[in-house]
Amino acid sequence: MKNIIIAVVGLCGSGKSEVTNIFIENKFEKVYFGDVTFDEMKKRDLPVTPENEKMMREELRATNDMAIYAKKSEPRIQKAYDEGKNVVVESLYSWSEYKYLKEIYKENFKLLAVVTDRDIRAERLKNRPYRPLTDEEVTTRDYSEIENIEKAGPIAIADHFVLNNGSFDELKKQVQEYIATII
Repeated sequence: MKNIIIAVVGLCGSGKSEVTNIFIENKFEKVYFGDVTFDEMKKRDLPVTPENEKMMREELRATNDMAIYAKKSEPRIQKAYDEGKNVVVESLYSWSEYKYLKEIYKENFKLLAVVTDRDIRAERLKNRPYRPLTDEEVTTRDYSEIENIEKAGPIAIADHFVLNNGSFDELKKQVQEYIATII
């Protein structure tokens, strides 16, 4: 299959960015939904903190709709798609975002879920150099994302799952094998 759009989904710390980078190495064009949050925070001159990110994500969805990130990012997806590029979407969260893009791109839109044991995610998040989170912050974020922004639906309905409990090489092997089946 050519000219495909893959959205990488998973809970915080599951390895979505690492998986996205593997797609980029395989010549996929990246569209990052998180840019919508950071762009809005920059407009408001808000510092980048986990609290401000959470507030902004929830505010954007509450004052617009749960598909707002997909709607704001879709022109970039469409442009790459029209140019014949494969696209990887990082940070699709909500069920509404999924349904919005699925309606437009039909069978050319797929979800890849990255799943990782909770304790492994928490350890990774505690030690990451950019925006580290405490164990309590991981729990708070998980609950918030599941309860407030519909994050569980796209993970549950994913077309394919990769388990990221081991090494980067193990993860890369799984993702490379998946990419070989779709392009």
